[in-house]
Amino acid sequence: MKIEFLSYPLQLKHTFRIANYARSETPCVFIKITHKNYIGFGEASLPPYLKESPESCKKYFEAVHQLPYINHLDLESSSFELLPIKEKLGINSPALAALDMALYDIIGKMQNKPVWQLVGSDKNKMPITSCTLGIDSEEVLKQKIEEAKDFRVLKVKLGSDNDKELIEIIRRYTDKPLYVDANQGWNDKHFAVDFIHWLNTQNVLMIEQPMEKTNLEGNAYITEKSPLPVIADESCQSLNDVSKLYGVFNGINIKLMKCGGLNEAIRMIDLARKLKMQVMMGCMTESSCAINAAAALAPQCDFVDLDGPWLVSNNPFEAPELEEGKIKLNGNAGLGLSSKPNSDIFFRT
Repeated sequence: MKIEFLSYPLQLKHTFRIANYARSETPCVFIKITHKNYIGFGEASLPPYLKESPESCKKYFEAVHQLPYINHLDLESSSFELLPIKEKLGINSPALAALDMALYDIIGKMQNKPVWQLVGSDKNKMPITSCTLGIDSEEVLKQKIEEAKDFRVLKVKLGSDNDKELIEIIRRYTDKPLYVDANQGWNDKHFAVDFIHWLNTQNVLMIEQPMEKTNLEGNAYITEKSPLPVIADESCQSLNDVSKLYGVFNGINIKLMKCGGLNEAIRMIDLARKLKMQVMMGCMTESSCAINAAAALAPQCDFVDLDGPWLVSNNPFEAPELEEGKIKLNGNAGLGLSSKPNSDIFFRT
């Protein structure tokens, strides 16, 4: 098994602003695994809060390449575990996510099946996906809303001093349903509850991460009083967090870069369902590679926010097809990726 990797910063079409910071690109490392005559692609997107870098991911991939375990994976069986890698090298969630999706890509190609079939999803149950609007001026928000015309729901980043004004601006240009992500930006639980009741009159469908991730009491209070579902994002990083959040949030937002890949995400979905919690499938700044991987599990979720390919300007792969606001899962083997004609040779599929 051969492992190659490439640092490839993803450029955002618009500067991405949330309550605490702004960025115009997101560091990213792509991985390409060759097994026999099959090639699998993976992606490690590295926003600041994950606290990993291209250098840490490259070192991780180099170390993985040296492990005897990686060459003894039984990919013909459709089953693999990265736990021995975690035990040997520690946890680098974005790097593990890249490895995980690349191996799924290979297994799908070996069996001539799409990954969504391998993970047991029903493509006819795909929810609509949202398109994210970062905090911005009225002029830029108007432009972003127009660019998102093919989406049926928009996700709004709040958590600043002018949250109500931002919603009012958006409502001048669209009446589409909204998801609201406070990104831990609300500090007063009583204000948050009052504001959510107002948001409920503005065709908002759900609230994400209202207060700081460790403030379980405050978030639980908001969830109890909220007329809308409240979903954990930063509070929920991996499987170990899910049961701790029962009774604190109505549901969890799973992101492959947080949890370390599809295998871990499947376990999180299963546990959340046992706890009668809702599930959202989200993303970081990601290309079609990681989005196609997450989309394979999206039909098993209640909410979907997989807009990465439409927010970056240098996606090396073709964007998935949108059909009535939903990502259309194709029948191509593996992740179903197609490289763009002008992409770096590394990405040739």
